[in-house]
Amino acid sequence: MLYATSNFLVPNGTFIVVLLAFLLVVGFIAKYVVPPLNRELTERQDQIRGELEAADRAKSDAEEADAERRTLLEAARAQARHIVEQASTTADQTVTAAQTRAQAEYDRIVQAADAEVTIARQAAVEEVTTKVGEIVLAAAERVLGREIQASDHRDLIDEAIAAVRAETEGTPAGAGSGRASNSGGSR
Repeated sequence: MLYATSNFLVPNGTFIVVLLAFLLVVGFIAKYVVPPLNRELTERQDQIRGELEAADRAKSDAEEADAERRTLLEAARAQARHIVEQASTTADQTVTAAQTRAQAEYDRIVQAADAEVTIARQAAVEEVTTKVGEIVLAAAERVLGREIQASDHRDLIDEAIAAVRAETEGTPAGAGSGRASNSGGSR
């Protein structure tokens, strides 16, 4: 019948002792365990917050450095393109100048060669003319058997010169001098 006399709503001594022990443990934990634990947790939060801020600063610094690097790289590329364009322009100008100088030198050499050819042709015509005149006089003296008078001599030479000049102007210089050498060979 013990069961009938105990009321669970009325606290007994054990309950009070357990309650006091619980409150003492909770008080001890609240006074001696929780403050250092809170302090450690706060320090750890501050440390983590500092590391996160440092990481954010490092990230923003890295992004700024990357942006600066990209800007410098683009500037270097633009400068390299400009240098290549200048080099290409300079090379084109150098080639054009060299071609102009070469063309001028070519023209000068061709003009000098033309002048030399003209002078050589005139010298050959004069030489042939003189030789032909001499040959004609010698032939005339043989045919006539006497010497021709000076005025006749001069007229014959002038006619021979005119004939040779007319012939050489119509033919190349080598052909006119070839006839003169053949005529000289039959003498």
